[in-house]
Amino acid sequence: MGNPAVAKAFKDINAAIAVLTAVVAESGSEAFYRGDPRHGLAEDCLDVLAGAAASDARMAALKAQAAAKFAKTAESVAPPGASPGEGPAQEAAVTAEVACILAIGERAAGALLNQSQMLTIALPLTLSALQAGTISWQHARAMVEEAATLDPAGAAALEAHFLDPDAPNPARGCPAGEMPASRFRHQARTWRERHHTESIEKRHAKGVLDRRVEYSPDQDGMAWLSAYLPADQAAAIWNRTTAVARGLQGPDEPLTLTQLRADVLATALLSSGIPAEHDPGQVPPPRAHVLVTVPVFSLFGATEEPAMLDGFGPIPASMARDLVANGADSFYRVLVDPRDGAPLEIGRASYRLTKAMRNWLRMRDGKCPFPGCSNHSLDNEADHILAWHKGGTTGISNLGQPCPKHHRLRHTSTWRPTAASKSEPPGWISPTGRHYKSEHQDWEPPHWPRGLKPELTSNGHVPCSAPRDAPGCQPDIVHLGISLGEGRLERFLHARA
Repeated sequence: MGNPAVAKAFKDINAAIAVLTAVVAESGSEAFYRGDPRHGLAEDCLDVLAGAAASDARMAALKAQAAAKFAKTAESVAPPGASPGEGPAQEAAVTAEVACILAIGERAAGALLNQSQMLTIALPLTLSALQAGTISWQHARAMVEEAATLDPAGAAALEAHFLDPDAPNPARGCPAGEMPASRFRHQARTWRERHHTESIEKRHAKGVLDRRVEYSPDQDGMAWLSAYLPADQAAAIWNRTTAVARGLQGPDEPLTLTQLRADVLATALLSSGIPAEHDPGQVPPPRAHVLVTVPVFSLFGATEEPAMLDGFGPIPASMARDLVANGADSFYRVLVDPRDGAPLEIGRASYRLTKAMRNWLRMRDGKCPFPGCSNHSLDNEADHILAWHKGGTTGISNLGQPCPKHHRLRHTSTWRPTAASKSEPPGWISPTGRHYKSEHQDWEPPHWPRGLKPELTSNGHVPCSAPRDAPGCQPDIVHLGISLGEGRLERFLHARA
């Protein structure tokens, strides 16, 4: 290294890493902790993991800044008056240099340069969060990829929503850096779909033209078969294969649900039935229901606001209307109050309390509430946070819906859930006493049709129709003087399912 300051800084970093390595290797734990040194070592290891994650993020930010600065500097020292063909050549030379110094492929180096330039030029909040160690490089990459298809104003609004607590519409869910990057990518994609300047209907129409099936050989005599399909079709296929596979399970079935699902799909495509070794008469009809959350104005065609498909994210309003109109067996409709986005009605097939509460839990949590788990399966199990035999009630704020794996974890270890509410799922406390938040939904109020949105009072309530001067007036139903399908809404809500 030519710069002595750079060489010394990395020497100090390496020395600090050596100290931490010695701690993990149990050097000094007995002297530091008066109690059980094993407990102290466990605490040290968790502290090292947390610190290493933050340091990884800061190093990633430094790497991005260095890559972007190198590219800019190399461009500035290029000979003036370069011909048109020399620009791509210069870019290729920079990419090759970065690839060699990092010992990575040129394609990966090119991606790193693009991501680094996006972070340093267009996403200052994301870069700052990375420098502070509050998000990881994977979070930053997700932000870059979702912002890349937005205009500058849209990209700024996207990162402000998740990273600026003073933004006009900050995220209501779990902080970005406290959820896995895969879950953050889902949240960022959902926001992008709702706020993209081009309607989701137009983008979906373009996407439909790209539908395809892909085949890729793999090792050990195996191969991958994947399909790029409209979301409702893909969800219906997944739900049906899962439901049939679940029906094939039993005490004498050695295959896992994952293996059975693959067998069901292959058999259905290659023939017209289910695996021959199972009796078709014993397979229950598929009932893997999925919630489709539809803003009521969007349902009636007054707006084109996206609906939400449980386990997937935003879908075009036309797709949601088709699912409702055609009575798809695999979907429950969920109407949303146009005032605040709260659930208005969950299909009349779920009128009974137990089903309604289960569906409410699915709406509140969206998935298994254990941090990082993405299980959307109907196998998730309602669980009392405060046990029934200890006085716990069967209410939404005392219920979670962990997947079987994390339900077992709760009852076979000292992991325990924390209090929930009507809008937030339970968090979790680990055996070491650390508290981990659970991700929860980032709901937004639905869009109102142009010219029909009522003005709100200073406390956010809709003014009363009579008397208008009554203090604290907050009606249960919004009445605008004109009716937008009130008769249709009444018939829809009270129709037989």
